[in-house]
Amino acid sequence: MSAGAALAQQYKSNAQVVDGERYVPTIWIDPDGCEHWVMDDGAEGYMDNHLTRDGRPVCHPVNVCGVMNSDQLFATDSYRIGAAGKAKLQSFFKQSKARAYIIAGHTDSRASDEYNMRLSFNRAKSVARVASGVGANVIDVRGYGERMPKVPNTSAANMQKNRRVEIICVQ
Repeated sequence: MSAGAALAQQYKSNAQVVDGERYVPTIWIDPDGCEHWVMDDGAEGYMDNHLTRDGRPVCHPVNVCGVMNSDQLFATDSYRIGAAGKAKLQSFFKQSKARAYIIAGHTDSRASDEYNMRLSFNRAKSVARVASGVGANVIDVRGYGERMPKVPNTSAANMQKNRRVEIICVQ
């Protein structure tokens, strides 16, 4: 028996019966790789984010089809996209063959967590507006602030790598 089959069997054996309905706890992974706890009776169910102890979502690597450095698109402390950045994004979305996109914004660690969460979300929304403007199907827009750095924020070069907007392709 494979490890996956053993895990599925374990989940089925943990099923609960509530008011005559059998509920099976499982983990569901959404298109951007983040896990959710799911309690499902086969017809209806409920889902909750799977979080680490410090409140970050538990996520797996996914097919990131585009990473746009914010320095190419945004001025410091801004989520406005210039003409060159807008043209680059429009070209990307027109040429991509994905059926849908998830847009995720990130920042470096120089400002407060609250500020970075808002800035990363606003930057992601700006990219999503460009995508929607050329007919791309954007199914989710997220801002992670400084919570998911690509590299440690230990130098100016590393901070630049963390100031990014990721475009996740859903095939």
